[in-house]
Amino acid sequence: MTHHSIKTQDYGQQLRAKADYLTQLLQPFVSQPLEIYPSPPLHYRMRAEFRIWHEGDDLYYIMFDPETREKIRMDSFSPGSALINNLMPAVIAYVRSRPVLRRKLFQVEFLTTTTGQALISLIYHRPLEDEWEQSATELKQHLQQFGTIHLIGRSRKQKVILDQDWVTETLVINNQPYHFQQVENSFTQPNAAVNTSMIEWALAATADSQGDLLELYCGNGNFSLPLAQNFDRVLATEISKTSVASARYNCELNDIENVTLVRMSAEDFSAVLAGERSSRRAQEAGIDQFDCATVLVDPPRAGLDEATTELVRQYPTIVYISCNPETLVDNLASLASTHEVVKSALFDQFPYTHHVETGVVLKRRA
Repeated sequence: MTHHSIKTQDYGQQLRAKADYLTQLLQPFVSQPLEIYPSPPLHYRMRAEFRIWHEGDDLYYIMFDPETREKIRMDSFSPGSALINNLMPAVIAYVRSRPVLRRKLFQVEFLTTTTGQALISLIYHRPLEDEWEQSATELKQHLQQFGTIHLIGRSRKQKVILDQDWVTETLVINNQPYHFQQVENSFTQPNAAVNTSMIEWALAATADSQGDLLELYCGNGNFSLPLAQNFDRVLATEISKTSVASARYNCELNDIENVTLVRMSAEDFSAVLAGERSSRRAQEAGIDQFDCATVLVDPPRAGLDEATTELVRQYPTIVYISCNPETLVDNLASLASTHEVVKSALFDQFPYTHHVETGVVLKRRA
C-alpha cells in the first residue's frame, strides 16, 4: 500500500481485523472483552521523514514502498499532521531555488505538535558552512507564517542548531494540560490522539492505587508525569540520556515533584533490586525507600527479558504497554503462573499498517 493513497473508508474494517487478531492472540490469558481506541483516520502522525529526490531542476520528497522498495513521490502526506502538510510544499519551494540550501540535501524530517510547533531537520551529504546557516535562518523566518518553527541542519558528525532542537507538545489528559519537551531524534509517541487515550486508560487502570509506582522504560515521562497523581511517588528508569534529561525538564515544566528518575537500563535496575549488583545512581536516588505496589513497563519490540520479567512478577499490579503483541504474549505466558490479566486494550497508534499497540493490566493471583 502506498502512503499517499489512504482509503479512509476502509479504516473501520482494518481496525476490526486488528481487534480480531489481537483478541485471538490474547485469548489464552484474557477473559474480558478488549477495549478499542481508534485513531483519527487522517493527519494522526506528528512525525514524518522523507528522502529528497533531485531530478534535473526538480526536487521532491519520496518514500520507499516497504514491499517493493520502489520510490513514491510525496507532494503531501495524509497520515501526517496538518502542520506537516502545510510545511512540506513550503520547504521544498523555498529550497528548490536556493543552491546553498539545496546542494546535497538528502533527507528532511518533521516533528510537530498539536499546538502549532514544528522542528524541521535538514540532512545533508556535505559539511554545512556559515553561508548555509545564514540561508537556513532566512528559511526559518519564512516558515513562521505556519506556526512556531525551529530548524536544524545535520551532516556527518555535524549538527547545526539554529535556536533549539526540540518542541513542546501539550496534551490535554482528562481535561488537564500536560507539557512535554520532545527532542529531535529521541523517542516520542507518534500519534498524539491515541497517546492521549493510552495515558487516560493507564490513569483509569491505576485510579485506586496504594503506595508508589515503579516505571521501567519511562522515556520523556509520557506516562510518569500524568500518573504521578495516582501514587505517593514514582520511581522511573530509562537508559537514554536525552530522554532522562527531558523527563526531568518535563517534571519542572509541569510542577510535578513526586517523580524520581534514574538513568539505568531495565536489566541493570532489575539486577540492583535483586541484590546482584550495586549502583551509585540507584543509591543516590534512594531506591530502597520506595514502596512500589505497581509497576508500569513500556518495553521495546523485544519485550521484557527474563530478569525483568522476574522483577515485575514481584509487584501486585503490572501495567504493560506493548508495541509488539507476539513478545507480549510470550511475557504473559511467563507471568500467568502468578498474575492474571484483568484489563486489555488495543490502541491503534499506526492505522493502515500491521502494527498493534496493546495495554494489559495484570493483578497477582489470590
